[in-house]
Amino acid sequence: MRGWLRLGMIAASLVALPASAGTLYKCVGADGVPAYVSKRIAGTSCTVVSQYRPAPNRKAARVSASPPAPSPKAAPKAESAPTSTIAPAAVAVAPKPAAAHPQRVVSGQVYSFIKDGVRNYTSARPRGVAVSNLRTIHYSYIETCYACGNPGVDFGAVRLNTVAYESEIASAAREYGVEEAIVRAIIHAESSFNPLALSHAGAMGLMQLMPATAARFGVADAYDAAQNIRGGVKYLAFLLKRYNGDLTLAAAGYNAGEGAVDRNGGVPPYAETQRYVQRVGVLATRYRSNLGTVGAR
Repeated sequence: MRGWLRLGMIAASLVALPASAGTLYKCVGADGVPAYVSKRIAGTSCTVVSQYRPAPNRKAARVSASPPAPSPKAAPKAESAPTSTIAPAAVAVAPKPAAAHPQRVVSGQVYSFIKDGVRNYTSARPRGVAVSNLRTIHYSYIETCYACGNPGVDFGAVRLNTVAYESEIASAAREYGVEEAIVRAIIHAESSFNPLALSHAGAMGLMQLMPATAARFGVADAYDAAQNIRGGVKYLAFLLKRYNGDLTLAAAGYNAGEGAVDRNGGVPPYAETQRYVQRVGVLATRYRSNLGTVGAR
């Protein structure tokens, strides 16, 4: 794995967890592939990943840090510079490695508090900070998107998730005229429905929005599930319109940036992007067939 979280990336990426209270479960079935859902899935082994309740009257954070470097394997998902700024963190985080997996995932936590109107982040529990002003933020650090890695996973058989974020996906899909099956396919391919995912390139949340893409499509908090989905679907709608409804080209643009698709006159010759496009197509076809059923399959 090339590179770990830089100080600025932590501050830029971990501004907040989803705004609504609830519990996030990691459920693993017989196929060994995890699903991140808000409700336990029958027949799987589920563990609590995180719980969150918003603090009352939370102040908006003031921010200032350098944007993360783009992925070396593909062009950034959006080519404009991010407009948001982040407060500097007190110290860097040393993530704890997770169990061995084809796509390495590590997890960690930082403490967040506001001092003099500025949000601060530190890996050590700060002293002299009131409990009411202190938040613990958990994140999952992934080397690359779910469909970009994991060469041993059969996407024609991997369990689908047709229940997570039903209202958020339905609302955004309806607003921007994108099939729910395509939205779920992209979320599955990007983060496997993990709302706390953070890639080494700086892509965030369910739909793995780069900071520039989030700013471009009006997402203030990429770790808020509703905002992340709405921004990601808005970007998908833009790409599908640009490429006349061609999901292959839209998926390539989502992964590598529309500039890379235009320069190459089609799917860029990046192994990651070509693998991603093929897997998104498989997932979209399967979700079209399975939507309307109950549960994650």
